[in-house]
Amino acid sequence: MVMGMWNAHEIQSQLAIINGQKAPDILIENATYLHSIFKKWMKGNIWIHGDRIIYVGEKLPVQLEGTERVDASGKKIVPGYIEPHVHPFQLYNPETFADYASRRGTTTFLSDNLILFTMFNQETAYTFIDQLNKLPFSFYWWARVDSQTVLQNEQMLFNPEDIAKWLNRSDVLMTGELTGWPRLLQGDQNMMTSLINSKRKGKKIEGHLPGASERTLTRMKLLGVDGDHEAMTVDEVERRLTQGYAVTLRHSSIRRDLPDLLAGILKKDWAVFDHLMMTTDGSTPSFYKEGVMDQCIQIALDAGVVPIDAYQMASYNVARYYDITDLHSVIGTGRYATFNFLEDEWNPVPTDVLSKGQWVLRDGKATEPFRAVDWSMLPAFELPYELGDNDFSFPASTGIQMVNDVITKVYETEHDLTKPVISASDECFLLLLDKHGKWRVNTMLKGFADNLQGFASSYSNTGDVLLIGQNWEEMKRAFNEIKKMGGGMAVAENGRIVETLPLDVAGGLSKQPMNVIMEQELAMKHVLQERGYHHGDAVFTLLFLQSVHLPHVRITPVGLVQVLKNERLIPNIER
Repeated sequence: MVMGMWNAHEIQSQLAIINGQKAPDILIENATYLHSIFKKWMKGNIWIHGDRIIYVGEKLPVQLEGTERVDASGKKIVPGYIEPHVHPFQLYNPETFADYASRRGTTTFLSDNLILFTMFNQETAYTFIDQLNKLPFSFYWWARVDSQTVLQNEQMLFNPEDIAKWLNRSDVLMTGELTGWPRLLQGDQNMMTSLINSKRKGKKIEGHLPGASERTLTRMKLLGVDGDHEAMTVDEVERRLTQGYAVTLRHSSIRRDLPDLLAGILKKDWAVFDHLMMTTDGSTPSFYKEGVMDQCIQIALDAGVVPIDAYQMASYNVARYYDITDLHSVIGTGRYATFNFLEDEWNPVPTDVLSKGQWVLRDGKATEPFRAVDWSMLPAFELPYELGDNDFSFPASTGIQMVNDVITKVYETEHDLTKPVISASDECFLLLLDKHGKWRVNTMLKGFADNLQGFASSYSNTGDVLLIGQNWEEMKRAFNEIKKMGGGMAVAENGRIVETLPLDVAGGLSKQPMNVIMEQELAMKHVLQERGYHHGDAVFTLLFLQSVHLPHVRITPVGLVQVLKNERLIPNIER
């Protein structure tokens, strides 16, 4: 089915309701609702059949037999919230994240396809999406054109032909985000071909341009980039708006920028709120205890943003930018019946949520969890090899020093790297191990912990294994534990496993509900903090150790790489 198209039988049923021959499924009476086009509160009745709004206005249906009648007196109704920039693979998965987010009113998601593109074949990826589409939420996708790390087969994997197959999908609305934009400026033909194809198909192109100068922003705009979510200061917001970018303001577990950005915009008295969006940018699970887009809306309200503008930034502005207002963010005839009931406009946490005509939250109580994905179709995480002492040979004294959660620099260790134990130091051994056992990269990591004997994680940018610690035997023990679990994280110490976080979907995701994942994440972070991790978010550190869209040194499948110089400091080693 083409996205948003109803078949002839459905349309005839909808028209029969208007003609008084059939009753609607749900009637919302005495509604005070936000009309996104007029930008004002309006009153009326809302007729719903299946997943669609049939009519909004003063009239009542002729037929009401079997209709669920809901009196919305005293409530405010707003369109369902949209998360326009989701990385739905941060320990949680798209199904569990959507189920959780929907209870707080976020029911539409524009999601990163990187994991689907790199880890699964196309048929499996599309089957996964088809199953998600059985849920009463709206999933849209990006089409990535780079890996955000350095892969041995990057050009072969991210080829224009396979990317074009994603761009042909009606549920793919965006190309990017362009973490590898320096390659584009250097003339990468694969990437340029995909961007041209994207423009021809009417897809938006999202940048990833932290700290970009006016010159860089200008060049990237000429190369086709439409929007960016990396503004960290009001000046950077102004720079992007001046160049004609769509600007998405971020509030995430590692960049809590939104309050300051909004305060600065209000102070400058810019009338730009129709051109702004908001995102939580794929935060780690426990961040969402405070909500998803409802959290962003509340921050905007607290900053002094006019309520209608605050809600539009999390709904209509997104839908208008991505040209999906025929389905989303207008409480009007023909759209999805997706909206939130509020006590008042000052509290964005809904009392009731209707998503595609199904109740997700009713009188403050969540309905049963929605499940549709058959996880057995995804490949199991298996490590077909054992670790030996020969895997702990370190060819150079060069290593990675952490500046904060995600920024690094090169350093030189003075430790004797032939000795299997490090004591009284904030330095750890660091290995990246191919999940298939074909290669390894050995280096050092300074500033991650000062009393960590062994830690292993199959959660990483590439799905390979990160091994960190100060004791080779305990590092092996942690490795063996995640091997036994079928993926996840493990901390080993003094001959035993002290904490685990199972990730039973392909070694990178959990099938557990969000509330369970939150507690497991916090427990693992607590154990790492006790052993010297003092930065903000250890999960993001693990993810970004391989990410070459940030300076200065990263561990990748081809070796230890100095990003800005595009120089390999330590090559990978065949096992």
